[in-house]
Amino acid sequence: MLQGFKDFIMKGNVVDLAVAVVIGAAFGAVVNAVVDSVLMPLIAALFRAPSFDDWFVLDINGVAVRFGVLLTALVNFLLIAAAIYFLIVMPMNKMIEARNRRLGIDPAEEEVSEDVALLTEIRDLLAGQRGGPTTGTTRTTL
Repeated sequence: MLQGFKDFIMKGNVVDLAVAVVIGAAFGAVVNAVVDSVLMPLIAALFRAPSFDDWFVLDINGVAVRFGVLLTALVNFLLIAAAIYFLIVMPMNKMIEARNRRLGIDPAEEEVSEDVALLTEIRDLLAGQRGGPTTGTTRTTL
């Protein structure tokens, strides 16, 4: 019983997942620091308020409905998405493109796996027997 547990824990998937969670948490702190310490103060300087929490408050029978809190959350989400895209995704894509150019890899010449090639051949043969089209997303009901 303990050997099975040890084998499960030592599998590459579990270790990779654990590393990804730890790195993700550390990366989340970096992204939050960029948003909270750089981007939100810039937004606050433009609108003369640290957040939109006090904007659009509606009082209904003594209960405050605060649409500004939702607006703040949406702005934070957009800032986090922008920070991740411009600080991580774009530079990573540029690095991958540069590496592929250096290695002479052309993305237009992507290799088709054996499974996909075989399934394409089967689809074309079946379509030929029916006299139907040989390309597209035609599905056959059995």
